[in-house]
Amino acid sequence: MRSIAKGLGLGSAAMALTALTALAWPGAADAAPSGAESLYAPSALVLSITAGEDARYGTVVRAVTLVCAPTPGGTHPSPAAACAELRANSHQLDAVAAPGPGVDCTREWNPMTVTADGVWQGRRLNYSYTFGNPCGLRHTSGALFGF
Repeated sequence: MRSIAKGLGLGSAAMALTALTALAWPGAADAAPSGAESLYAPSALVLSITAGEDARYGTVVRAVTLVCAPTPGGTHPSPAAACAELRANSHQLDAVAAPGPGVDCTREWNPMTVTADGVWQGRRLNYSYTFGNPCGLRHTSGALFGF
């Protein structure tokens, strides 16, 4: 047993020394891929529309991906507009999801839930908003859930 523990200790020390040598070696800082001018915090989300008032148990009607860094992309139809809305309203997404002013919808209860799940500027994001019916969803004030 002692020889196994001693071998593990020596192996760990050798790996630590190798890692320190690699970090201190000249040119190790240049190991980043060429063309990487700066680092971006990850921003990638899955946006979905679910029939029902709970996204965990409802039926997913549509879903898209949205990537905002380093450039807007994904399967969202308007990634640049959606990313701009996120940047402007990331502290309060209800303002983006809520129906626009002056929208009159019926009062039928046919809930639709939108979700945004993923990473926004390096932090975990898990957001959901439930509309009373599809009319509210069709008249959202922003482009984020307009897919």
